[in-house]
Amino acid sequence: MTDVEVTHLATQALLMGAKLAAPILLASLVVGLTVSLFQSVTQLQEVTLTFVPKLAAIALVLLFSGHWMLSQFIGYVQQLFGHVTTLVGS
Repeated sequence: MTDVEVTHLATQALLMGAKLAAPILLASLVVGLTVSLFQSVTQLQEVTLTFVPKLAAIALVLLFSGHWMLSQFIGYVQQLFGHVTTLVGS
């Protein structure tokens, strides 16, 4: 296995991780900014006020995009297992 192949595998793994984490992180970011703006306007500083809406948003994102995320990951793993013989054999 050459260093180019290792770099390619690492790049693919990082891109897959970013692709799978992006919907969750974006939803958490949007909800967090919205709640922070609300807290700034109302001067209400409650810790659970930020936690509960983020948890609900993440649950909704997983509910609606979980199937897509799982199918993307399964496709990546199948592709990786399909190349195992060429990766290990060389």
